[in-house]
Amino acid sequence: MKTATRYQRMYSVLAVFVLAQGLIGLALCGPVEALEGLERIVLSEDALITDYVLVGGPGPALINSALVTLLSLFLLWANRVPCNGTTLVTTGLMMGFSLFGKNLINIWPILAGTWLYARWKREPLGLHISAGLMSTALAPIISYIFLDNGWGHPLLAVLIGLGIGFVMPPLSAYTYKVQNGMNLYNMGFACGVTAMILVPLLSSLGAEPETRYHWAEDCTLLFAPGLAILCVGLIVWGIFFAGKPWWASWAGYRVLLRTTGRAPSDYVRMFDLPPVLINMGVNGLIGMSFVLLGGGTLNGPTVGGVLTIMGFSAFGKHARNILPVMAGVFLGSLVMHWSLSDPAVQLACLFCTALAPVSGYFGWPFGVLAGFLHSSVVLYTGSPVAGMNLYNNGFSGGLVAMVLYPIIIAVVHDRKPELQNDDYLALTQEDTPTAPQVAGRFREQRDD
Repeated sequence: MKTATRYQRMYSVLAVFVLAQGLIGLALCGPVEALEGLERIVLSEDALITDYVLVGGPGPALINSALVTLLSLFLLWANRVPCNGTTLVTTGLMMGFSLFGKNLINIWPILAGTWLYARWKREPLGLHISAGLMSTALAPIISYIFLDNGWGHPLLAVLIGLGIGFVMPPLSAYTYKVQNGMNLYNMGFACGVTAMILVPLLSSLGAEPETRYHWAEDCTLLFAPGLAILCVGLIVWGIFFAGKPWWASWAGYRVLLRTTGRAPSDYVRMFDLPPVLINMGVNGLIGMSFVLLGGGTLNGPTVGGVLTIMGFSAFGKHARNILPVMAGVFLGSLVMHWSLSDPAVQLACLFCTALAPVSGYFGWPFGVLAGFLHSSVVLYTGSPVAGMNLYNNGFSGGLVAMVLYPIIIAVVHDRKPELQNDDYLALTQEDTPTAPQVAGRFREQRDD
């Protein structure tokens, strides 16, 4: 219970960080420009790719992200959800995608639908609120119907949002099974399946949704220093100031790098916070470096991608299993008719890390293959759904995982069994006998 209490304090730390982000955004634009920018953000249709940094300005984009993330943290805290790896994933997703697609208006109908599902099942909302927040990947559908005066209607947008929020918790639980833990963005796959049904249905009724292209080009110098400071700060915090001796924190991180990342891999429960903070900082630097070295730019979508990688660093991603997948995307750029500097490919470079478990479980050559395939598949999966699924890389990653997994299993017969939590503890103690249970099982339970 003491461990659970310590994790609950992370809500306060996250809230302080998000408030700081909002204040930085306000300092960049001032109150009047912030309100005008937020109005433009709310009134945009939000289909991929709609960079709020271009639509509303850098300051309003950061403020929108801060407000949406604070709302998400409040819902998680109010429903007594333990602060674990899934919580950090949800926070990273909401913070990142609120820079290019989610806003304070278009997420509410879906969240209300999740509340209705919890009431229907007579279960606490806390069991489903994380799924509801992630389901807001389909928020562009709400914006499109709400704002399209030639076809849609606000009431219809609300009703469809309620339906999305109602069906996504059970649907995502099913799609999780069919991907065998090889795609970390399970909700993206579930949202993609839903969008594949909804968008053709809406088109048959007369709607004409289209993909968007709003992409800021000149914000790298604005975002790069702050993102670098955040990543380095997390590493320093994890090593020296997270409540463990530095050698214990580093030993835990070394053992974390030996995991496969196959879902579910809640690194907070398995290794405690210090190794996870180090992992978040290292992975954030890797993601940012990959974008910049590939000739890309840091803006709303790419910063959102880096934040997503950092969030999933608490739930399956680490340097050893994401680098081969990224290398596969780089390899694709050498032989295919697209460049690493293309906006869609920049996003693929970041979000392809959804397939990190393929690399961790089967080995780096298969990770390279997964990234190579994903880099092309993702360029075409967004068109059938007209950009209405913000987690498009999760959808394409799920398709690649479902094809690769049975084929590789049929070829690779000498797979070693995965390490269990007790094995991680033994490895950590072998590395440094003074490390007090850097890895192990935590049995805290949510108090209903």
